[in-house]
Amino acid sequence: EVLESDDGTIKFIMKLKDDKRVESVVIPSMKDDGKMTLCVSTQAGCALDCKFCLTGAMGAGRDLKLSEMSAQLFYARTLIDEYDKITNIVLMGMGEPLLNYAEVIKLVGLFVDQKGFAFAPRRVTLSTAGIVPMIKRLGEDSTVNLAVSLNATTDEVRSRLMPINKKYPLAELIKTLKKYPLAKSRHITIEYILIKGINDSRADAKRLSSLLRGIQVKINLIPFNEHEGSKFETPEPEVLYSFKDTLINSGFIAVIRTSKGADILAACGQLSAKEGKG
Repeated sequence: EVLESDDGTIKFIMKLKDDKRVESVVIPSMKDDGKMTLCVSTQAGCALDCKFCLTGAMGAGRDLKLSEMSAQLFYARTLIDEYDKITNIVLMGMGEPLLNYAEVIKLVGLFVDQKGFAFAPRRVTLSTAGIVPMIKRLGEDSTVNLAVSLNATTDEVRSRLMPINKKYPLAELIKTLKKYPLAKSRHITIEYILIKGINDSRADAKRLSSLLRGIQVKINLIPFNEHEGSKFETPEPEVLYSFKDTLINSGFIAVIRTSKGADILAACGQLSAKEGKG
């Protein structure tokens, strides 16, 4: 099952042998240069129940096998015209990659192996909600990029948005990121979904600057993608830009990332193996 967005984003839903359904998304480059990023799912569903994410509403589901994850790249390549158009891989689809560590570490190995898919490690990014012990292991086992879904600057708000924070609170997560092995030219990507009235204040921006001081990071600010049944709203544009400017004035690399594919429920936080409007 394949859905194509007005902006060129392609979402495909794979039905597995046990009738579980998982989604993958092919995202065109913002530069309109013909290059594409594949967003890979690592679980059918997700147990973490992040309140801004549709996948969490599906429940735990199950881990995907190596073959089920690598098949997403094979299928994606058959959907687009040119074999080498997919230049980047992000493990940011359905599921928490670090809770399927044994299979996921094999997958990223396959992606970067010269006898496998031969992507440069800097072209592969693994995103986590902050599973602290497994972040440490990833740093020992792989040189692919790390992205961390942070989304709040206090434990009270983060625990409300992301229940996993009760197990691995901010102080523990930040301490782990400070020790994460990075080459000089590499950064940890911090993903921060901005939600109106929840985590988008000037005080939040200042706290975020303080939290991340001393870590090689680039910050992706993602306006919340509204969807049916959601109780959250997207902040006004001036709030987004004020938040970004506060970070930049504090010396950080910060970019507002507007998600593609919202019309087919393929944007950040919208994957749930359902069809969109298109």
